[in-house]
Amino acid sequence: MALGAAASGPALAGSYDPAPADAPVITAVPAPAPAPSGDWGGFYGGVQLGYGDVNVSGTSGGNGEFYGLHAGYRWDMGTMVTGIELDYDRADISLAGGTEELDDIWRLKGQVGYDMGPTMLYGTAGAARAKTSLGSETGPFVGVGLAWQPSPSWILGGEVLYHDFDEFGSSGVGGNATTATLRASFRF
Repeated sequence: MALGAAASGPALAGSYDPAPADAPVITAVPAPAPAPSGDWGGFYGGVQLGYGDVNVSGTSGGNGEFYGLHAGYRWDMGTMVTGIELDYDRADISLAGGTEELDDIWRLKGQVGYDMGPTMLYGTAGAARAKTSLGSETGPFVGVGLAWQPSPSWILGGEVLYHDFDEFGSSGVGGNATTATLRASFRF
C-alpha cells in the first residue's frame, strides 16, 4: 500500500496538464452590399421648362424657351429601368430672321435607364413631330436624362435631346434642334 501511494504521489505531482488553448477567433466576412435600388416603376406625369437651339438649312436658325407636359410609364427590373413617354412642348422660337417660327413639338420616347437608388441615368430615343410656320415634319431624336427621387411620389430631373428634321412641309427647308429641359413629375 505504501508502494502504491509512493508510486501515485510522484505521478500526480509531476503530471503536466497544459492549459486549454484559446479558441480560434473567426471573423465573419460581411455580405456584399446590395446594389442600390430605387422604385422607378409605374405611371407618372409632370411639367417641363426648357431651352432650344434650332438650326435651319439655307437660312438662320433661332433659339429660345419652351414649356410643356409629359406622361409615361416605367418598368423597374432591378438595376435596369425601361419606359415609354409622350411629351409636348409649346415654343415660340423665331427662325429665318423672324420670318418663320417653331410652334410646338410632340415626342414619343422610349427609355432605358440604370437604377442607382434615388437617382437614375437614362438614354432616350424616339420620334418627334415639329410644327413650324413652314409646315410640320416628323424626325428622330436621341438624348440622355438624369432623374432624382426626393420622395417616393416626386421625381426631379433634366434631359438633353438632339432632333433631326429633313423637310418642314414641302418647303425644301429642314433643320435640327438641341433642347435642354428641367422636369418635375408626380408618380401615381
